[in-house]
Order: sequence, then C-alpha cells, then structure tokens
Amino acid sequence: MFSMYDHNRIKNHINGVESCSYELFGAHIENGGVYFSVYAPGAVNVKLIASYNGWQEIQMDRDVFGVWNVFIDGIGEGTIYKYKIFMPDGNCEDKADPFAFYSEVRPKNASIVYNIEDYRWRDEEWIKNRTKNYDRPLNVYEVHLGSWKIKDDKQGDDKYYRYEELIDVLIPYAKEMGYTHIEFLPLTEHPYDGSWGYQVTGFYAPTSRYGEPRYLMKLVDECHLNGIGAIFDFVSVHFAKDDYALPFFDGTCLYGSEIPQFRDSAWGSVRFDYSKPHVQSFMRSAVNFWINKYHFDGIRFDAVAYLIYPDGNPQSPEYDCGVWFIKNTLYTLNAYHPDVMFIAEDSACHIKDTAPVVYGGMGFDYMWNFGWSSETLRYMTLPYNMRAQNHNIMTYPMYYFNTELFMLVLSHDDVANGKQSVISRFYGKDQEEKFANYRTYYLYQMTHPGKKMNFMGNELAEFMEWKSEQALAWDLLKYPNHDSFHEFVKKLNAIYKSEPALYVQDYNVASFAWIDLQNAATSIYAYRRDDFAGNPLFVVLNFSPYEHEYWLAVGYDGYFREIISTDTDIYGGHNTRNYELHSNEGYLRLTLAPLSGIIIKPCEKDEIELEEEEEIEYIEVVEEIEEVEEAEETEE
Repeated sequence: MFSMYDHNRIKNHINGVESCSYELFGAHIENGGVYFSVYAPGAVNVKLIASYNGWQEIQMDRDVFGVWNVFIDGIGEGTIYKYKIFMPDGNCEDKADPFAFYSEVRPKNASIVYNIEDYRWRDEEWIKNRTKNYDRPLNVYEVHLGSWKIKDDKQGDDKYYRYEELIDVLIPYAKEMGYTHIEFLPLTEHPYDGSWGYQVTGFYAPTSRYGEPRYLMKLVDECHLNGIGAIFDFVSVHFAKDDYALPFFDGTCLYGSEIPQFRDSAWGSVRFDYSKPHVQSFMRSAVNFWINKYHFDGIRFDAVAYLIYPDGNPQSPEYDCGVWFIKNTLYTLNAYHPDVMFIAEDSACHIKDTAPVVYGGMGFDYMWNFGWSSETLRYMTLPYNMRAQNHNIMTYPMYYFNTELFMLVLSHDDVANGKQSVISRFYGKDQEEKFANYRTYYLYQMTHPGKKMNFMGNELAEFMEWKSEQALAWDLLKYPNHDSFHEFVKKLNAIYKSEPALYVQDYNVASFAWIDLQNAATSIYAYRRDDFAGNPLFVVLNFSPYEHEYWLAVGYDGYFREIISTDTDIYGGHNTRNYELHSNEGYLRLTLAPLSGIIIKPCEKDEIELEEEEEIEYIEVVEEIEEVEEAEETEE
C-alpha cells in the first residue's frame, strides 16, 4: 500500500468516528505522483479516467472495506479526473470525486487534482487571539459573492469578481462599514447558480466560479489581516441530485436513504442519511476541513430543523441520527477548535440549541432568532393606528433573549422569494417616513441584546427584492436618502463596536432593563443596556408619527448626551436634537421626533460643552454652503 493508506483510520471513517476523512480519500499529491482513493463498497469495479492519458481507463485496487485506490506516477496539480463506477445492475457511470478539492467550472463537472497544502498563511496573530466573541462585538455582513458586485462590462462568468479581486473591494468595504465578520453564502461547488450555493455537489471544493482554492485562502487570510472574521455557510442536510455527484454513487444509496420518502428533500434534492456511520464521518470531516484548511472562524449550519426533525416540523418525532450528528460533531470539533463559532439556522427553534452537549444541549454557540425578525418586521408593516394594539410585538423578544445565545438576523431569506426588501415592506405614507421607520428599526436591532447579522443590500436601503443574478444597486448611493442611510449604518456600526454595554454582557439578563415598556398609546419604548463597568446606555424609540415631549427615567442626576439620533439631518432627518442634558431627580427631559430613536450616554459636563462647540461649527459650515448655493442659483 502507498503511504496515504491508513487501515485503522479507514475503519474509523466507516464506523463514523473519523473527523479528517479528507486526508484518506480524494486525490493527494505525493512522491512525484498522485494517490487516488475513493470509498465505493457497492461497486463491482472502479476505474480512474483522467486527462493525463487521454481518458484511458486505469484499473483501481479494492481493499476489504470497499476502498478503491491507485497511485499514478509523474502527474500532479491540474490533472482532470473522474471515477468510472461499474454498478451492481450492470450499468456504469462517470462520477466526480466526493472528496475533490477543486472542480471544473460548470457546466463541466470533472474533479481536478489540486495542492491545498502550499498556501503560506500569515494570520497567526489573528488565530492566536480568536475567540467565540461572547464578550466581543459580533456584527456580521452576509454576502452572496455572485451578486454583491458584478463587472458591468463583462459577460458570463467573467462578470464575477474572483476571490483575489474581492480582497481589494469587499474587505475594505466591510472594514469601512464597521462589520466584524463576513458570512459567505455557500462556497462549496454547486452546478446551478439559482440555488445560491445550497444544492451542493462538492463538499470539499470551493466553487470554481470565482477562481482557485488558494485564492479563497488568500481572501480569508486578508480578512484576518484586516481585522475581519470569516464565516462559512455549510449545507449539512442535503445534496444535489446531479447524476455525476453523490446520488447512487456506487450503484447503491451510499449517501442517501433507500426509502424514497426519506430520501427526497423539501428543496428537490437528496437528504443525507445520517443513520449511516460513514455519512457522519464524511460530513463532520467536511466541517473540520473548512476550519483546518481555510481558517474559517465560524460555521453556520443551514436548515438545522431538518437535522432535528425528519420534515423540519417540531411537532414530529426527533430524527435521532441527525441529532446525534450535530451533538457528536460539535462536541468533537469544539474540542479541536475552542475558538471557532458554530451557528444554528434553526427555523424550528429547538430548545437548548446553544447549551453545551454535556448539559443536554446541541452544542451550538449561537442561534439565529427567527422569531425576532418575523415578528418585528410584521410590526413595521402596520399602519400607525394599529401599532398601539400590537405594542407587545416589540417587547416580547426581550423576555426570552437570554434563553439561547441568539443572533438578531435580517438575512437573505428575509429579502428573497417574494418577501420584498426590508424597507419596501415598512409602512409609511411616503418615502421619507419609510426611511425614518427603517433608521429607527435599525437602531432597535443594534441596541437589542444579541449579536447582529445583516444581509448585503440592507445597508443601501434597497427597495427591490434581492435577485441572485443581479448586482446590488450601488448606484442608489447617488441619491440623498440612500446615501444618508448608508452613512447612518456606518455610524451605528461604529457605536456598536465602541460601546461595551451593547455586547459585553449580551446574554446576562441583568444587562438589559425596561424603563418604559407599556407606553402603547404613544408607541414609545425605552430601555437600558449595561456592561456593569460604569458605561450604561439609554435607548428611546418612538414608532409613532408624532413628536413627543418625554421624561426618561435614568435613575440618578448627572450629565448626559445623545451619541446618535436617527432624526439627525445628515442621516435624512429633521435634526430634532437634545442638548445640555442634565437629569433632574433622576429624569431627563427629551424631545422625541416622529419615528425616531436615540441613544443617551452619561458624560462629563465638559463633553457637553465640546459637543455644543462642534455643533456650532457644523451649523456655520452648513450655512456657508447654503449661502454659496443660493448665490450660484441667483447667478443662474
């Protein structure tokens, strides 16, 4: 046997306990050639076909476990190959390598020999200081690479920014906007663009649409060098039906179920059968692969509800094999990677998703809060005269925020498939009111307990629903409303990162306190965030279309200042501001603009005086600009 062959670890893979199966199978460059290995126990015969010899068939050797292997001397990176699988029913089919590290660009589908070991990482300092961010700011920018930006003068795949090109456009943008992490929609190889990457054919191969694997490594590396984390969206429930990939791989249901009703998924794909131990090894190793080889800082598990329940319905009995896969994988990988985040996208909201496995939980570090997004977005669609009777929609999430380690997400699922964009569904008699509502809602999200995530385009206030075949409407930034909102998001992100009260004690029930939660008649909400280190923040939200004089109970006397108001003119508001704030008997007198939100912070008296001087300077500059513009108009 060649040096790659490991009898005991192959048994571990078959028995479901291997976490690095990618080291055993696939195409590995060694000793001046390439070692090919594929698990196909049901096959009658397996032959290698490859580009190096004009696709002539090369017989592979079979071991007692059903592993087929062959060593080809004198070939290396760039060799294109497939396995010709001879099935028990007499048919044969050319199959891509399930463990391929690189694939041809669709519609071609062969695997490509690739050396993933030669990239020289420079992110040692980042990795050394990496944590799960429980007590750090975590503000995620979710991105679909194929539609974030497109080259207008190009056609076909040339229109896509490649991994290495994104280093110079995506990373500076995320950094300027103040995001802490970028979450990439699935980058595993997939044949159909319209699936957004969720119907996978290559679980170990980054999609070749955007370039070679080492350039994805470089993109992640550069993220780290610029202080930005990278999160990988992992499809763990199902795989694409394409014949060249996993379905009936060796003539049997090697990866899926033999029972049709358990095999077919809700997405027109094939469900993994986690009752088969080698499937557990295959998928656990895939998760580990993206952490080990690509240095991703987090893994977001897609469609966790379908791992826990056969049909995703929490009223159904639990799918024990899927639950075991989650718990075993997260328990194992948390031991290997105690600083990497594991995130659940669980529409069923299973209890104890984020509790440790040893305490009966699933073992995730964070869970998407679907209840928060669906309910609060519904509130924002309501006419103003209906908001009072639905006041508790906005208060209810605060009662359960510490039951799981939640992330507040406005994801791609919230702006696609007929749901419209976020701002377009908000109520408002005109565009100005829609923007006012949107700014206040955004401030609510960023000051609510829990980590944050927003899908690309939300920060542009796009009115069009996201389409994966179109680029974001970047030209919107030439319009004042959209540009002002974009600047508002940037400022709010900066405040989130700089104010410990918004992230240090996120899941401590005492870090949040209602000040005013029953003011339904005026649709006003007020609350306090605290880091227990003397840096509290006070938040007041007015979701009514009326201005209000409001007394905020801060609990002690002292000086305070607004650190942001959604009604500031530079963000598109009317500049209703609160200056010279000094509490009297524990109360602050505030003026709340219609459809506005503010954050108040304790300060020293000299900070207020400095703020007043800066405001005077700002007003003088604005007046000078207006005088110049009036003079120009007069001349015309």
